[in-house]
Amino acid sequence: MRQIQFIIAFLICSIWVNASSPTENMVNNALLDNANISLMVRDLKTGETLYSIRPTHSAMPASTMKLITTATALEILGKDFRFKTDLLINGKVSADSTLDGDIIISGGGDPTLGSSRMGDSDFLNKWALAVKKAGIKKVNGSIIADEALFDHEGVNPAWLWDDMGNYYAAGAYGLAYMDNQFQLVLKSNAPGTRPSILRTIPEIPELEFDNQLTCGNINFDSAFFHAAPKSNIRSIYGKIPANKAEFIVKGDIPNPSLLLAKHFQHQLSGLGIEVKGLPKVNSDTLLKGDTIFRMYSPTLKDIITETNVKSNNLYAEHLFRFLGSTKARQGNAACAIKVIKEYWKDKGLSTDQLFLNDGSGLSPANGVSAKFYVDLLTYMRTKSKNDSTFYHSLPVAGESGTLKNFLKNTSLQGKVHAKSGTIARVKCYAGYLYTSTQSLAFAILINNSNGNYKAVTQKMEDFLLEISTATHHSLHKKRNK
Repeated sequence: MRQIQFIIAFLICSIWVNASSPTENMVNNALLDNANISLMVRDLKTGETLYSIRPTHSAMPASTMKLITTATALEILGKDFRFKTDLLINGKVSADSTLDGDIIISGGGDPTLGSSRMGDSDFLNKWALAVKKAGIKKVNGSIIADEALFDHEGVNPAWLWDDMGNYYAAGAYGLAYMDNQFQLVLKSNAPGTRPSILRTIPEIPELEFDNQLTCGNINFDSAFFHAAPKSNIRSIYGKIPANKAEFIVKGDIPNPSLLLAKHFQHQLSGLGIEVKGLPKVNSDTLLKGDTIFRMYSPTLKDIITETNVKSNNLYAEHLFRFLGSTKARQGNAACAIKVIKEYWKDKGLSTDQLFLNDGSGLSPANGVSAKFYVDLLTYMRTKSKNDSTFYHSLPVAGESGTLKNFLKNTSLQGKVHAKSGTIARVKCYAGYLYTSTQSLAFAILINNSNGNYKAVTQKMEDFLLEISTATHHSLHKKRNK
């Protein structure tokens, strides 16, 4: 009997000793043989690093970059911050109600003007009523859309040509409008033919399309645009499903500030207010005038929730450039990078592992280490006064946003709040894992795997499920590779 007990105990110990660790299971497989991996898991209660794989090595982060942008914005601006857009007049109103000057829309970096996501959908009417209340019936000048709070670069030069012109890579200017994106309505025909262009929503008459699309026996949209920043010429390639009476693809509005000025002038006309000059855009130095109306955006708390849950690139880029504007005459990428790196360096984080080019993560030139992410996540959860706001701005596994299908129908559904990131050859997750016994911050960045996104995502899910069910002993034992 004693001999049998000894054999059972020996076998149990042998299994425990020879069992692969979660990190070994992560890396010892053909899928990730050639991948660049940076991984780290920290116990938020003890500060102990539980698992790590090259934690200080930087990797392309894709949209997990939004964690850095939104956390920095929250810390510097505060959760109750609101962007403001001012309506100005820069001339005198005569006795006959004529403004001898211009009406200026002074952009404050608000990404929500006319947005389908949030904000006041009736703002143009309110602006027009403010002009009428100011006693103006005629304008001898123009409507000037002043976007000079940000530089006129708009589209980040570190983005790929393949992305420019598409709705998810819209330029960020001091004035945004309608999410800076349009819909192109097409009528598709028989397979192998070219679809017909019906209209754009909103109407942008100056847009020209080089239509290289084809119709195919497919049930998905592979259409994509090519366009230089602010160009009114859009080339469109790829395939759309055949034989559709209407099929919509989306691109970026090349000059959203000008479109806003045009729409506002049309709104004024509807109230019988005549504007003599054509709408204009100013991109150089912010113009001055007397304020007749001030409009505020939703709170930063709401804006970063949209940014993180829906992975909204435009919102992220506006936050990024606005941070730059706090230290420069015009918000630009270089100043934004300086503000972000200086802030986190001052908080004790190692910015040597942080390579920034934009605020959304669209650039493949970005680089972040798992350790930097875990340090930032730890700070936001344990030291920041914005801890709850930041935490609840993140998608929830299996339930919301870009994590709706991640860990769905597993023991971790609803227990992971994190940001995902996906671009070509990149899959990443970073955030928090909470169970009844665990409070963890984690980051998993995988570049250049040998498989598709689905396979890589499954490997990440397996890792998180494995560490969540680890025994008390193995959970609190460092595993470094």
